[in-house]
Amino acid sequence: MKAKVFLSLILLCGGLAAPPARADDAAPAASAAPAACEVPSYLLTTESQLPKVADAIKAGKPLEILVIGSRSTTIPASEDASYPARMQAILKDKLPPTETVHVSVEIQSKKTAEEAAASFVKLMEAKAPTLVIWQTGTVDAIRAIDPDDFRGAVTEGVVALQKAGADVVLMNLQYSPRTETMISVPPYLDNMRVVAQEHDIPLFDRFAIMRQWNDQGQFDLFSPSRGPELAKQVHDCLGRALAQFVIDAAHLEPAQQQN
Repeated sequence: MKAKVFLSLILLCGGLAAPPARADDAAPAASAAPAACEVPSYLLTTESQLPKVADAIKAGKPLEILVIGSRSTTIPASEDASYPARMQAILKDKLPPTETVHVSVEIQSKKTAEEAAASFVKLMEAKAPTLVIWQTGTVDAIRAIDPDDFRGAVTEGVVALQKAGADVVLMNLQYSPRTETMISVPPYLDNMRVVAQEHDIPLFDRFAIMRQWNDQGQFDLFSPSRGPELAKQVHDCLGRALAQFVIDAAHLEPAQQQN
């Protein structure tokens, strides 16, 4: 059963798998958001803030963003189309031309939250990012890790990232109507939300956003014939939504944005 779940998750994004990589500075230029990328405003609204991101942009310092993720963070042979690269392109488009934006990616393939968090101290020393976007929960759900243990591991990871001086955004599981019938997702979604609230950090609800797109017919995430083009489209939309989410959570003034 677990093997089938892993396979379904890989197929969801067109067989996403790649070694640790950096989002390419030469990613395709940002263009007008396609209609399929529409997201209800309530799914991109957060009361938590990103003060270090705001301070960096206000001071004209480089905005270094580290995405800690899994296989679903990348697209094989199409790294420029992955959501971290698309987020970088959109941020560069929306922020002043003088603002340097760089997104790097750290793949924690098949690691639980606890296993990933164990590397955070050294990782932060090496990267020193302004913002960390931590994508987690899928492996824990597949392995049926005790939800309380999962919450504790996410808490420890968030504390380690904050102590190292970074703003933190949590990103939950990706949505798949197929795998939703194989694993119990709600406990992990709920516990990530609890941790985000307890530590006053934004939660990017990838699960709800992708489910919205599927339910509204913007993307067919159930079809077994999904290919790399669908993965690129979904990643593009996620990158756009995430870039706007970061800008809004940083509460940037109009003068700090191009448009």
